[in-house]
Amino acid sequence: MDTLSHALWGKGLFGYRGHGKLAILFGSMPDLSSFGMLFLIRIIDNTLGQSGSNVQDIPSWIIFNYNITHSFVPAFICIYCVWRYNPNIAFAMLAWPFHIVLDSPFHTKEYFPTQIFYPLTDFSFDGIHWANPEVWFPNLAGIIVLFLYRKKYNHKNKND
Repeated sequence: MDTLSHALWGKGLFGYRGHGKLAILFGSMPDLSSFGMLFLIRIIDNTLGQSGSNVQDIPSWIIFNYNITHSFVPAFICIYCVWRYNPNIAFAMLAWPFHIVLDSPFHTKEYFPTQIFYPLTDFSFDGIHWANPEVWFPNLAGIIVLFLYRKKYNHKNKND
């Protein structure tokens, strides 16, 4: 799934209890901590667009970041630790595992499979790429319906 969709799903599902910005952050964080960092490095190095989208062109530490941030294991450990001190913030953090739920069926094994229980196992689904119209349009429709629902029932905090 694209990063903007993750941010919007996070806000719509987990950002209505007063921590909308945190839900946006945690919804997009797994992608920002891997591909976002790569994007910034390539801008700084002036190498943006010079290498293709082959996995061989991506530094191993980016792949490690992707695997860690796209796994339920570290996500739920972090959320549990925060929940013990602030359940409302932990609720907004649930946008992180929801990101993983969305990614796991929409990544192929050839390009960044989502290893949902990394580092315990390398299990992943061989999904349909998220950019296919059969996935992208229902995703967009779902986001629109979710935000229309939130607007109609006014479940969001006025400060977010």
